[in-house]
Amino acid sequence: LVADTLAPVLVTGPTGSGKELVARELHLRARRAREPFVPINCGAIPRELIESELFGHERGAFTGAHAARAGRFEQVRAGTLFLDEIGEMPADMQVRLLRVLESRQFERVGGGTPIDLRARIVSATHRNLEEAIEQRGFRSDLHYRLNVILIHIPPLRDRREDIAPILDHFTEVYGG
Repeated sequence: LVADTLAPVLVTGPTGSGKELVARELHLRARRAREPFVPINCGAIPRELIESELFGHERGAFTGAHAARAGRFEQVRAGTLFLDEIGEMPADMQVRLLRVLESRQFERVGGGTPIDLRARIVSATHRNLEEAIEQRGFRSDLHYRLNVILIHIPPLRDRREDIAPILDHFTEVYGG
C-alpha cells in the first residue's frame, strides 16, 4: 500500500541500519519500479554544487557550465528520488526543496522553464530531525512535507532475528 502512493516517505534509523535498502524495496514494489531509482547523498555533495546536482543547470548559468545538464530531479523521471542524509542539507537548499515539494515543479539553475516533478520522494536520515528543528538546523515545514509516511529502522543490535538472513545473503553474494 505504501509503495504505490506518491506520498513522501521519511526513513529514520542509525547509520548502517538499512535505510537505503528500505527505499529501494519501496521502489521495487511500486508500479513505478520500471522507472529509475536515483539515490543522492545530501551530506556528500559540496554546498556550492548541490543545487546544480539536484535541479540541473543551463549552459552559462555559472562559471564552468559549458553545456546544459539535467539534474537528479529530471533524471529520475517518474521513478523514485532517494534523498539520503536529508538532515545534512544546507538551509538554503531546504527552502528550495520545500518549494519543489509544494509546487511539484522546479527549474534548472539559470533556467526559466518550469519542469514538472513526477517522481516520488523518499528521504532518510540518522539525525533526530525534531532536535535539529529545535536547534534551527532543519526547517519544520520541510520536515512536515517529508514526514508524511514515517518508517523507523531500529539498529541491527535490536533485530537479532535479521542477522542470519543478512549473513546468508552476503555469503551467497560474495561466495563463502
